[in-house]
Amino acid sequence: MKAWFKEGEHWVWFSAASVSISVVLVVGLLLMISIRGLVHFWPHEVYDYQLQSENGQTEQIVGELHDTKLKEIKNSESGMIEKIPQFLMKVGNRDIYGIDFRWINTADIIGRQDRLDNGVTVIERFEYGNVYGHLQTIIQEGQVVAEQKQVLPMMHQLVEASQTLYQRINHIEKVTLGGINYQLEQLRLEQKKLQAEDQYDTEAESALNQQRDELNAEFREQQAVLKGLYSQLNRMGEVSLSLAGGQVIQVPFKSIVRFWQPNNMSVFEKTGFFFNSIGHFLFGEPREANTEGGVFPAIVGTITMVILMAIFVTPMGVIAAVYMSEYAKEGLVLKIVRISINNLAGVPSIVFGIFGLGFFVYIIGGSIDDLFYEYALPSPTFGTPALLWASLTMALLTLPVVIVSTQEGLSRIPTALREGGLALGATQSETIMKIVLPMSMPAIMTGLILAVARAAGEVAPLMLVGVVKLAPELPIDFNAPFIHLDRKFMHLGFHIYDVGFQSPNVEASQPLVYATSLLLVLIIVGLNLGAITIRNRLREKYKALGN
Repeated sequence: MKAWFKEGEHWVWFSAASVSISVVLVVGLLLMISIRGLVHFWPHEVYDYQLQSENGQTEQIVGELHDTKLKEIKNSESGMIEKIPQFLMKVGNRDIYGIDFRWINTADIIGRQDRLDNGVTVIERFEYGNVYGHLQTIIQEGQVVAEQKQVLPMMHQLVEASQTLYQRINHIEKVTLGGINYQLEQLRLEQKKLQAEDQYDTEAESALNQQRDELNAEFREQQAVLKGLYSQLNRMGEVSLSLAGGQVIQVPFKSIVRFWQPNNMSVFEKTGFFFNSIGHFLFGEPREANTEGGVFPAIVGTITMVILMAIFVTPMGVIAAVYMSEYAKEGLVLKIVRISINNLAGVPSIVFGIFGLGFFVYIIGGSIDDLFYEYALPSPTFGTPALLWASLTMALLTLPVVIVSTQEGLSRIPTALREGGLALGATQSETIMKIVLPMSMPAIMTGLILAVARAAGEVAPLMLVGVVKLAPELPIDFNAPFIHLDRKFMHLGFHIYDVGFQSPNVEASQPLVYATSLLLVLIIVGLNLGAITIRNRLREKYKALGN
């Protein structure tokens, strides 16, 4: 044993055990996030409980069973501490009960149905959460048009029709009218610019007014179409449901996102509902203070910011690394620069956010507004937190990683290759561009992979330089120049923080936190896999040259 320790074998086993434990922890974490996140999209069965309150009255609770826990209470007769199970029920009907979730004690349950009858219906609404009840009638313009067995098939048709109308309405509001408003705003700014430059003459005024009149006419035309669509939506009527305790509620079809009957669904139907729910989550917009709906704006903002960050940080990091490795002479200044770069990697990210806010937003952005957008002041164009400044801030944050990784790659290139290039008549720049840098591309891609992984998960600096809770417009749309660097944006990391710690409805937000976290991990993995694929191909391409 003494010889075994002397040879250092214990350190090998210790390292192997540490790596194994780390892998198990990472896999366990991913499994926990996946299970808790994906369960949110599966249709839960609806349960019915009869409770007896302290005053002897009975109460009916209908909803989804979401969680259980043990609660310690003191038995009034024996004086002993007992652990009684508690159920967390999602009862919905927030406009009636005031809350979505409710804890109930199993000791208060006097009657229970493990499954309700097949007629129980869950309706997801744009506001006030889900409705749990039994379909009664469909009412249109004050008249009952369907009841009993006629309600379900007619409801399928009406909900499908309302979804089609909502898609048309959303396209007109977001794309058509949004584009017209954008063009009108550009005309207003163009007029202010001409007035500031004393070029706003009669001819310019006539041209701008003509364009403005055409846009206003198109706007009124689209508004008329929109009014007709809303009128059709309102004429669809409402469906009435009986809730727990016999109470009846009317739900307008214009407020219904979708509906389902979980206790009457087969495994195949539940699987289809599961994937449909994931689609709603990926391509829908957030609702109800981000506790419901989808995360599509946050996905677009995250990917756009990461790609712009990569575009900014890669040339900066590579140029800095090439200069320090190939051109700069060894000395005190270079040592200080290298020490500064290494120390920069340990600076807290919030410090980068403060620097970005002060330097990029207020100094650079304010100067750009003064030089090129003075006519738009006091409304800032670039002198406010936006996508551009967030991308540059994250580029600075990840710059040390790219520099160090590139330097490591450059140091592995044999000196003989450099000398061979120079001996054949190539200049130093040509040797670097055609021999050294191509062979260093795997190391550069490694640095970029690490940069992307860190930038996609950072939240603190982004809160200061462009990320918002809800963005009225996407940073990418169909209006030129298509990528709007001066707009604020949503980010998955900040969305997780907001839903997890700022949400007024904690129980409803917990599944979304796990689901959004899983999505963020998958996006990072996807971006990294793309970079790793490119790196491996480059490594194979230049392996023969290196040998």
